[in-house]
Order: sequence, then C-alpha cells, then structure tokens
Amino acid sequence: MAMSKHASKLNAPHHVIPRRAFLADAGMGFTGLALGAMLANESGAEETPRGAPHFRPKAKSVIWLFMAGGASQMETFDPKPKLKYYAGKSLSETPWKDAYESPFVKENFRPFVAGNKRSFRQKIYPMQVGFRKRGQSGIEVSDWWPHVGGCIDDIAVVRSMWTTDNDHGAQLQFHTGRHVSDGFFPTIGSWVHYGLGTLNDNLPQFVVMGNPIGDCCGGLDVHRANYLGAEHDGVMLDEKNPLPFGKPAGRVFRQEQRANFDLIGRLNRLSNVEYPHDAKLRARIKSYELAFRMQTSVPELFNVQDETAATLAAYPGQFGRQCLTARRMVERGVRFIQIYHGGGGAGSWDAHSGLKKNHARNCAAVDQPIASLLKDLKQRGLLDETLVVWATEFGRTPGTEGKDGRDHHPFGFSVWLAGGGIRGGMAHGATDELGLLASENPHYVTDIHATVLHQLGLDSRKLEVPGRKRIDIEHGRPIREIIA
Repeated sequence: MAMSKHASKLNAPHHVIPRRAFLADAGMGFTGLALGAMLANESGAEETPRGAPHFRPKAKSVIWLFMAGGASQMETFDPKPKLKYYAGKSLSETPWKDAYESPFVKENFRPFVAGNKRSFRQKIYPMQVGFRKRGQSGIEVSDWWPHVGGCIDDIAVVRSMWTTDNDHGAQLQFHTGRHVSDGFFPTIGSWVHYGLGTLNDNLPQFVVMGNPIGDCCGGLDVHRANYLGAEHDGVMLDEKNPLPFGKPAGRVFRQEQRANFDLIGRLNRLSNVEYPHDAKLRARIKSYELAFRMQTSVPELFNVQDETAATLAAYPGQFGRQCLTARRMVERGVRFIQIYHGGGGAGSWDAHSGLKKNHARNCAAVDQPIASLLKDLKQRGLLDETLVVWATEFGRTPGTEGKDGRDHHPFGFSVWLAGGGIRGGMAHGATDELGLLASENPHYVTDIHATVLHQLGLDSRKLEVPGRKRIDIEHGRPIREIIA
C-alpha cells in the first residue's frame, strides 16, 4: 500500500512525525482560531509578543477623523489676523521674504523647495472668517467651528505639523509616515491592530467609514496593513448597508450557514497546515469566522433606534451618523475607527478656488457631529479611554491661488487630539504670524502616530518586523507636552 504524503515523513530524524502533519491526519479536531495561532507561534513568525500593551495604557480605542483635501490652518484652529495687514502683497514684500532660506526649510524640504516657490510668489490672502477665544483656556478658534470651539478645553491643538509631500500623496504619508514615492507601508490603524489585537471577537478591530481617499496615493492603501498581513487591514463598513456581501443568499437557515462556515473553515485549516506562513490564508480563515459573527453584531451596531431623539438630533447628516456609530463601536470594544470626511479624488477640502464657500460648507458638515461625539463620550465616561484625533494631510498657503483659493501647504498646519490621557485646553507649537512655517516645536506627521501608540501603551520599536527596520523619523516621538 502506498504511503501517504504525511506518513512518508516518518523517515525524518528520530522518526518524529511533524506536528503539523499529525494534526492534519488527525482530522483537524481544533475549532476557532486557536490552531492558527499555535502554528504561527510554532513557526517563529510571531517573534515579538503581541496582544498586550508594552506599558500601562491611558487609552483603549482611537477615533481618527480625517479631513481629505487639506484644511486651511488659518480658517480652522490657527487664526492669523495679521494676514490682513499684508493682503495683496507678495511674500517678498513682507518680513518673511527670506523664509525659504530658513534652516527649517533647508533641513526638511531640500528635495522639493525649488518646485514649490510658487506659494512664495502668491499674493497674501486675508482670513475669510472671524475667530474668537474659546473656553476657559482662551484658545483662538475660527467662527466656522462654534461647536468644537465649545469643547476646546478638552482639546490639545498642535499648530506646528509638517510633511514633505506637496500633493495629495500626503494623505498616504500622513497615515504611513512614508512618502508615496517610497511605496506602500502599514497604516497607523494597522499598527494598532497588529500591536494590540481585539477587544471584541464579534467585531472587526480596525473599522473604516466614509469614502476612501487618494487619487494620488493608492486609495484603499491608506487603510491597509501591507507587510503586516491582510488580517490587519481596515474593514470598510457602510452605515447604509453594513454587510452588502455578508448576508446569506436566499432562505438559508442560521444552522445551515453555521455548518457551511465550519466546513469552509476546516478546509482552510487543512491548507493552513501545509502553508503555515501564508498570511493571506490566515487572513481568509479569520475573515470567514469573523463574517459569521458579524452578521449578528454589525447590523445591531448600525441600528440606532435605541438612541434617544435628542441624541440622534445631535448627530446630523451622514458624517454625524458615522460619528454616532463610532461612539457605539467604542462602547462595544472596537479598537480603531477611521472616518474619512470628503474623501474621493483629491478630497473635498481641496480649496484651490472658492475657499470661503468650500470651508464654510465642510466645517458646517462636521462641526456639530464632532462636538457631539466629544460631549457624548465624556458624558458616558468614555472620553478618558478614547483618543480622538482630527487631522488633514497638509494646510493651505497664506497666499491666494487664483482669485479666492489657497494652494497646498506642507510647511506648517494644524491637527488636534482629545481624550485618552491628552491634556485639554492647550495649543502646542506654532506657525509664524502668516501661518507660513512651523516656527515653534515643529512635528513631522509620525509624531502624531507615536503619540497615539504611546497612549495605547505601545512602543513602535517593539513592533518592528524583522527585515523591515524603519528609520527614526518613521517612528516619530510622542508629543510629551500634550500628554497628561
């Protein structure tokens, strides 16, 4: 009788049957994902222990709000009233005429300074909206943000961000820390998923809502894990149709569907025994089991009928519903929720013309929902353990493009953070009086990543993948000044 492929392995040294072969011939008596985890550990693929923080965390979850297209720092969280004194003049006619010769620009922007001098030839464009000091902290906030302005004492504004991509590939760079010309790398949400794993086995731990971004940067790659493995990708969920491909076809009973999933899972695990290093296969096995559990948990997550009328009114519009769903996800243990506003193409915040109309419309769409999210989390005792990040890929120029727009501006812009152990009511860093350059405590975009990871109890250097060592700037440094 011919020997089986596995039986032939008896000729191995000491006549020991390899454990993977034994498990396959034994009929795969394991259920769930325990076998996959065991094989991964046996193979040495998981050289760095994961699933637990490296030190005591201050946050459990992250809500990442990304304004696609480039929101103007001057008309949001870094007002510059002195722009009106130089309105109509070129930069060469201001005290900042030699800004391109500054050490900051020379050190960080040398590769593309020559190609971006157009922003220094533009005529200074005054602010297009008023502003006022808000809260007990007295931080200046644009009048287009009255609701978020009312929460400013819970917010730390970082006014000195910079990046090195002057096109919308900066959207990818903000999420991965790498310029689009370097290729695709793991996104911040994937690093969190990779480092900490799940808080709820019935829901995906890295959820994405809103339109994917990036006509210039690979679109979906902004929330993909790349070399970390497909199981750490962000899962796109649509609040209008949460599981378009996850519902059983026709009249399929739950017991019948469970049997189908069990059979598929068993066949996949047989393959996993033969190909234990196949990350895509591991991801597929996980996805089948997660898909079955999600068929009950995800529709409930998006069913907001149990919310009060007052709560529903506080979250207007599509973006509002996404923010409300994000709060519900945090309550149920979702680790990282990424919400795009204005995604698709270059992004709706890309105001090369008609900035006043553009930003007034966009701010109105997100201001109340974001403020409601912060207040709701705080009222429910969740803000202390939930880190909320508001971000955009770059700012806009102090000068005008055309008659009434602003161009891309990577040299200095604003983001903010709230909750999750962040000190509220403070503005950290600064741009100059025109909003031109990050002039005080400048921070490359991965400093935001490092701050998020730190608040979750993670050290990015302990998450490094063998053979994928990153340079120091890609790790970033936690912004200690804003950490409580």
